[in-house]
Amino acid sequence: MKALIQKLAEATGPSGHESAVRDLIRAEVDPLADEVRVDALGNLIVRKGQKGKKLMLAAHMDEIGLIATHIDEIGFVRFTNVGGVFVRNLPGGRVRFLNGTRGVIGTHPADKLKGSFSLDKAFIDVGASSQKNCPVKVGDMAVFERPFSELGKRLVAKSLDDRVGVAVMIETLRRLKSTPFEIYFVFTVQEEIVERGAGPAAYGIAPDLALAVDVTSTGDTPEAHKMEVSLGKGPAIKIRDQAMISDPRIVAWMTSTAEKTGLPYQREVLELGTSDARMIQVSRAGVPTGCLSIPCRYVHSPSEMVDYDDVQNTVQLMVALLSAPVPVGL
Repeated sequence: MKALIQKLAEATGPSGHESAVRDLIRAEVDPLADEVRVDALGNLIVRKGQKGKKLMLAAHMDEIGLIATHIDEIGFVRFTNVGGVFVRNLPGGRVRFLNGTRGVIGTHPADKLKGSFSLDKAFIDVGASSQKNCPVKVGDMAVFERPFSELGKRLVAKSLDDRVGVAVMIETLRRLKSTPFEIYFVFTVQEEIVERGAGPAAYGIAPDLALAVDVTSTGDTPEAHKMEVSLGKGPAIKIRDQAMISDPRIVAWMTSTAEKTGLPYQREVLELGTSDARMIQVSRAGVPTGCLSIPCRYVHSPSEMVDYDDVQNTVQLMVALLSAPVPVGL
């Protein structure tokens, strides 16, 4: 899986521009699926099985990014965020625009930064000397540029949110031998800008139940916000996040399956942030929905970190969930 995670994480796909990532995923899933299609928004929908309850699984393809808002007279690019970009992570960062142009994020001098640092005090230097010879236009998008790295069992890359969830879904599809469900593996668009892709996908599929597969923050670094999720202790079963409460029946299904199969898991309450589960849950007349999360340090930074054992255990739990009969009451 490491090679797959690296390939996905190093691909470029900010919200609304996921086509390159979608092509990579499609090449992996085409031989494994009963049906593959792309909907009007660009969600990649992969069906496996054609009987039983409809189960929708969702992992988003997009990543956070930057968008050019103004080019000044001497060629510096002003920008704003696409998704949850934290300004503290920006100074000195390197970016790559969709047209291939690379740049470095600079800031106003320290003595000019009155008050808190904000996006309007940052710019991208692409090596231009004037507005005329700047290779970037207003509206061009960029993503962080960082190579994939391994630190022991820890994997580090930009956009592990949520390319690691995408990899988990692909690997689950590879390992799944049989299932009592009609499963829709949905690789969604535009999650980072208020989960725009998942809702329409769920409306079209009309699932009986659903799971999102995404990353979640951890509370295991110095002076971190108190949270009972750590790297290396297994996938996290979401109870609640900032915008949704998981269906208790889905939570019970996941926890009981983990316990029966002897897989480690953690219980997650995320106070800041949400996932595609939010929009799936309120689609049509409502869908019983939960979320299986991969613990991730430094979320929404250029160097997100996950534990490879957690990734593998997430896949094993997913396969166990999808292979067993539908729980009573769901």
